Amino acid sequence: MSTITQQMRHQAEPLWQASFNHPFIKELVTGKLPMTEFRYYLKQDRFYLQNFATLHGKIAEQLTDPAIKQFLYAGATGLDDSEKEVRIEFFQQLAITPAEIKQTQIAPNAYNYVSHMYHELYVGSPRRACAALLPCYWLYNDLGKQLISNGSPVKLYQEFIETYNSPEFTEATNTMIAIVDQLGKDADPDEKAAMITAFVRSSYFELHFWEMAYEEQKW
Repeated sequence: MSTITQQMRHQAEPLWQASFNHPFIKELVTGKLPMTEFRYYLKQDRFYLQNFATLHGKIAEQLTDPAIKQFLYAGATGLDDSEKEVRIEFFQQLAITPAEIKQTQIAPNAYNYVSHMYHELYVGSPRRACAALLPCYWLYNDLGKQLISNGSPVKLYQEFIETYNSPEFTEATNTMIAIVDQLGKDADPDEKAAMITAFVRSSYFELHFWEMAYEEQKW
């Protein structure tokens, strides 16, 4: 019998393939992606990742398993060190200042994605919220693995790809997959179905995150 994460991945397959084939990703690899769009992506992703980290801590507060709590509390401190260092370098190289960040309005898809994850925790359950977090790990890790063989001729884009193919990020992804599988084991059928729905919806928002940046989406 398949695990719950295998079921999630199967149901989200069309959305993931659309992410792999999105022009933002294709042009990132060829080096043709306009830097203005990557810049826009980084600013929106900063807002997303702040909330992503916060949610780790809020979910941990509602769970009892010590190992799961430890992993989630570690995630609450933000990005892993290698990813954090790369992002700081990106912001410095692209001259994205604190003032510019403060003036940047949150795009509709970024707002909706974050709202969805909070909804899964506060209207749903910690299990559903963990399922909602998982695509951000798993999809990016899969992208890193797929793109690393060709890489990108643009240094910043190459560093972006390498971040998500790193052993550290792969380990974190595998841990999160195992956590969701563990949480799904003793869930009743309705809860399992809701966990899968949360995962698929996050996969939808991941796809539209590329589109949001590609179009520099506004309200």
